[in-house]
Amino acid sequence: MSMNHEPVRNEYLDQVREQQQRLEVDLKARKAVMPMAQAAQMAPRAARALAAPPREIPGNAVDVRITGFWRWKTVVVPPNAYVVHTRRGHAQPLHIGLGVSFRFNPATDSFLVVPGAMQTILINAHSICRELQGLLVQGYVQWIIEDFATAYKKLDFTDAEDPMRVVNVQLREQAEAAIKDKVATMSIDAVLSDKQPIIEELTARLRHVAEGGGGGDKGLGLRIVTVQIKEAVVSSARLWESLQKPFRAERERVARLATLETEDAITHREQEVEQQRERTRLETNSELAMLRGRKEAEAYDREQAERLRRQQREEEDARKLAVDRQQSALQGAELEKARLAVEADVAKQKQEAEAAQRKREALTAIELQDLQRTAANRQKQVELEQLESRERILNGLSSANLQARMVELLPSIAEKMPQPQELRSVTIGGGAGAQEGQALTTMVAQMMALVGAMKPEGEPAAPDKAERREA
Repeated sequence: MSMNHEPVRNEYLDQVREQQQRLEVDLKARKAVMPMAQAAQMAPRAARALAAPPREIPGNAVDVRITGFWRWKTVVVPPNAYVVHTRRGHAQPLHIGLGVSFRFNPATDSFLVVPGAMQTILINAHSICRELQGLLVQGYVQWIIEDFATAYKKLDFTDAEDPMRVVNVQLREQAEAAIKDKVATMSIDAVLSDKQPIIEELTARLRHVAEGGGGGDKGLGLRIVTVQIKEAVVSSARLWESLQKPFRAERERVARLATLETEDAITHREQEVEQQRERTRLETNSELAMLRGRKEAEAYDREQAERLRRQQREEEDARKLAVDRQQSALQGAELEKARLAVEADVAKQKQEAEAAQRKREALTAIELQDLQRTAANRQKQVELEQLESRERILNGLSSANLQARMVELLPSIAEKMPQPQELRSVTIGGGAGAQEGQALTTMVAQMMALVGAMKPEGEPAAPDKAERREA
């Protein structure tokens, strides 16, 4: 009989190898390298550019802006980021600190920007306890940069996408190693029930590495804020079920005993309740029988009393109905008589209202005619007053008013006169001398002389106008 011995695959070894390969990849910083051909093409373009708008470093976890052009640039660093600025020929950094902005010359300067916020590292440590059983311990570590002048010299912050990635990977590996060392010395029950020893060991190791051992050793310039273990899980499902069986069996035993005691108490209580219920039922039936007889007698008495009351009520209703009918007949006659009287009054009031209406209409027509005659007389009186005023104005016109009217009409008279056949010159008031301020009558007379001079030769000139011809 032959037996086939197939090799058993070690899954834990495969996981360790896979984690080792991922660690080698994670420990390599992803740096943004510009190809030589692209750099050669961008150099003349940068030399020709006079100015460039502010830009951000692509892919960086810190929002750093670079303004200016060519060699005259300025690096603007946010207030929550550490920066170190070095220059060729200087042994010490020119600028170092939190949120420091500075002038930057790409030909001679270099700078490094690192986030100053607290970092959180998630830990998943596949460990083996003292009983050689696999456990998964999950936790997290939070740290911040305390001394950046020491941290940037000892740690790798050159990853183009996440400057903290390599440092987080290194601290995570150290934390996983510390957890595995501590779990290897503990039993599986101790790991599952009390995680404080693991936290203390992990905190001590990480602080010794990050913060130093005291004295002049400053460590990595970091500070461990907190270390917590969230959960410890047994890798084997069968082992986890076996660990739970004793507790589950004990809980099941206690629950079964409690169930039996409860059932016994419930049975005893049910018997007592049943006896009490039967006793109460018999007493209730007796009382109900007595109450039923008493209620039946009361019901018979009520029925007889109700029958007598109904008979008396019917007789009283019949008498009241007869009386109501007689009163209704009398009231109907009185209502008919009142209706006739009201109709007569209404007809009389209607005739009086129609007579009053006709009277009002006649009075309204007479008043309207009076108003029309009054308005016509008033209009005629106003017209007579206007005519009288016009006549009075015409009668009151003087020679001076007439002459003023003549002066106003002169332009229209001149427009209607025929065109002159010859040129005549008439001097008005030539010998007046100092008498230029004479009255308006002299002016009108001279204007009349001008009109006569402008007439044709065949017409006689006015005797009171002076004319003189000029060659």
